[in-house]
Amino acid sequence: VTTGGTGPASRDVTPEATLDVVDRLVPGIPEAIRRESSKVTAKAMLTRGLAGIAGKTLIINLPGSPKAVSECMAVISPVLEHALETVTGQGGECARS
Repeated sequence: VTTGGTGPASRDVTPEATLDVVDRLVPGIPEAIRRESSKVTAKAMLTRGLAGIAGKTLIINLPGSPKAVSECMAVISPVLEHALETVTGQGGECARS
């Protein structure tokens, strides 16, 4: 998990750095973060954070403010364990019969 560098300022380059190292994007994570964060502040639409997989590592970009990090972690925490199990090859199928 990274924090900071996800805004529109020229110094905010975390998403570009993430793109340089990931093999595949996981667009649902930042979509969920933006959706839920938008309920708190309209400024959430300015975040450019990404999530992706590099090898067996899940990388998630979060905003820089401690309050925003806490709010975003609350969004992803229900699925984080399963996501990590899946990415590392330790998880099983998630479909229900």
